Order: sequence, then C-alpha cells, then structure tokens
Amino acid sequence: MTLYAGHLSAGTQEQQIVDAMRTMFDAAKAEDLAKFHSVVAPDFYLFEAGSQLKGDAIMSIIKNEHAAGKRYEWNVTEPDVHVSGTTSWIAYIDKSTVTDSSGTMNQNWLESAVLQKRSDSWKIVFMHCTPETSAPHN
Repeated sequence: MTLYAGHLSAGTQEQQIVDAMRTMFDAAKAEDLAKFHSVVAPDFYLFEAGSQLKGDAIMSIIKNEHAAGKRYEWNVTEPDVHVSGTTSWIAYIDKSTVTDSSGTMNQNWLESAVLQKRSDSWKIVFMHCTPETSAPHN
C-alpha cells in the first residue's frame, strides 16, 4: 500500500512509521543522541552510499560534517509503508539538501528501512540509502 504523508491520519501505524523516520532525521540534524536512540533499535545498522555503519556511527559522521560546516535537510517523501504484525518496512524518496560554504546542493536518495514494534513503539532496525542517479520512472 503506497501512502503519501497528506493521506495518513495521525495515529495510524503507517503514520507512526513515517514519523519514526522523520524523528531520526530531526535527531541527526540536531545531533540529539537521546532522540536518535528513541527511534532506533539497539542493534540498528545502515548501508549508506557503499558503507555499513553500526549503531551510533552515523551520528558521529554527521557531527563531524556539522563541525566542517555542512548542514543537511532530509525529507521523507512518497512513503510506501507496509505492516505485517510487529514488522514493517518503508521505502521513500529523501529529497535532501546539503549546504556548505560553496552553496546548496539538492540530492535525492532512494531509501528504505525495516522497523520492529518494540515496547509499543516502532524502532528502526535497518536502513538502506542509495543516491538517485537517474530520473524517476513512473
């Protein structure tokens, strides 16, 4: 089932999953490790542009990027959410920007994540990010 943010009612499991992804990005933008931990599982890892990163490694990288003057804006668009019991997955297009001293660059990423319902909330267990290299196909 493809769900777009404008068509999700607050409180649905699908909306909670989209919100978990947005919370993770908000945490990264603010370098807020506690907020990051509120939505990722203790065994979280991701594949990011050819690298495997475990646990808090992505937050360390982002902190270093911020220190170097880079700022990121991530956006979960066109979410495609699927729920099966206590497991779910989401695929979406991250229409992001990176800003540094040379200006702002737009970049779309094709991203997906697997989440598990743990203690009544959705936790991101795995995430995969690939830069979009061609025009979208509809």
